[in-house]
Amino acid sequence: MNVEARIKSFYLLGNSLKRFLKHEKASSTSEENFFNLLNEKVDNAIHYNGWFTKKNILFSLQQWSEALEKEKLEDWLSHYEIPKDKNFTVAIIMAGNIPLVGFHDFLCVLLSGNKVLIKQSSNDDQILPVITQFLEELEPAFKERISFTKDRLENFDAVIATGSNNTARYFEYYFSKKPHIIRKNRNSVAILTGNESKEELAPLGEDIFRYYGLGCRNVSKMYVPKEQKLDYFFEAVYDWHPIIDSNKYANNYDYNKAVYLMSEFKILDNGFLILKKDESFSSPIASLFYEEYDDLEALKLKLEKEQENIQCIVSNGLDPQHIPFGKTQQPSLTDYADQVDTMKFLIDL
Repeated sequence: MNVEARIKSFYLLGNSLKRFLKHEKASSTSEENFFNLLNEKVDNAIHYNGWFTKKNILFSLQQWSEALEKEKLEDWLSHYEIPKDKNFTVAIIMAGNIPLVGFHDFLCVLLSGNKVLIKQSSNDDQILPVITQFLEELEPAFKERISFTKDRLENFDAVIATGSNNTARYFEYYFSKKPHIIRKNRNSVAILTGNESKEELAPLGEDIFRYYGLGCRNVSKMYVPKEQKLDYFFEAVYDWHPIIDSNKYANNYDYNKAVYLMSEFKILDNGFLILKKDESFSSPIASLFYEEYDDLEALKLKLEKEQENIQCIVSNGLDPQHIPFGKTQQPSLTDYADQVDTMKFLIDL
């Protein structure tokens, strides 16, 4: 199977996902079966994981339907020397914090010509098998190149593993003799200047609240000018206030607020988000840490030194490398996790 055939199968998958999301009539019996099963598994995913909502699952599918366009796939892969088929089996240990969080690794392994052995998190094990089944109908050659396991990983040549800082230490020890990419905890940060209008700042709510803030690309901390009052921030993200209607989110909000108050921490609160001044990057659910700065250039240097802990930096155009407000959950195919070129790693095996 050559690279053109692999690309074709994925952009056909993307087209089918677009039709599914638009509630269009299926173009074939196979696609109709895919739509029916996908609907069923979306409902199952919501049942098995209280953090997964239909809106967030469909949002994830929407992002992938747009990423899997022919021109985008071809442009991305044009920067690499893609081999035909390789005989390496790459194990992927997937996280389960947000829907389809491991799909980019899955895509990279198959498009690089390798075989994939998938170990899913029980928190996100409903959707990918359905997509895989349909992908194999689009391109039967994939049937011998994709496998899932719930058991101990065996018979693989390389590994991509995503987990917490604690599990990363185990992964690095266990997989030390295999080529590997091991991902640890990372968080994303936003830089505010205080000059943003409400309209400019409002999209930041998407970066903070999408997936309830559980993704590494979610903003968990922001930097604000010294003595800056944060009323304008609260006003800008107020449209997200219905998030408090989620029981799991509300429970975290109540718990964290109680802990902060009992500990006599100074906090700011708008009824669905708690702001706490803190130097850490990783804030609890329903909380957002913030830190003041008085020198923007010094802050940029500080964040450069912390790049191993940061997934994304978000701002209103302060730096070409920064992500615009509202775009962290819409990564392109070249936005590799932890800034490690997964495709190059796979091609070089």
